[in-house]
Amino acid sequence: MNQQKFASLKFILPVLALMAFSCASKKKAASDPFDVVISTARSYTGTPYKYGGTTRAGMDCSALVYHAYYSVGVTMPRVSADQSQVGKKINQRDLQRGDLLFFATGRRKNRVTHAGIVTEVSKNDVRFIHSSTSLGVSEDYLSNRYWSKVFLFARRVME
Repeated sequence: MNQQKFASLKFILPVLALMAFSCASKKKAASDPFDVVISTARSYTGTPYKYGGTTRAGMDCSALVYHAYYSVGVTMPRVSADQSQVGKKINQRDLQRGDLLFFATGRRKNRVTHAGIVTEVSKNDVRFIHSSTSLGVSEDYLSNRYWSKVFLFARRVME
């Protein structure tokens, strides 16, 4: 009699264990779209700057923004001046990861010529990724003397 109970337990226990574990979802939670945008942009770190470039062989700032947002299904215009019209304008003190920063790096002081994506926000500073003519795709701080002088405004594309 005990052998029969043991034999049936040997069969029932694995079946119960299989049922218990098969109910658990094996899917990973969907990635935060802001993490995807930033990790996509960071995957281009070190890519050299090339005016009008859109590939890992060379790219400009607006191509970086374009590719990063495209990774989450958001199609952005190709030029930074046009990108600066997308989303809602936000105050610098309200910046969050994934927001876009726009700069006037040319001779005209109020014309958008450069863009970057906020990667980190701390109490004292904002870090952003962009493609600069000198360093290619890299991260910098908004508090940097140069960037703070040429900063125009920020926009939020995703809520």
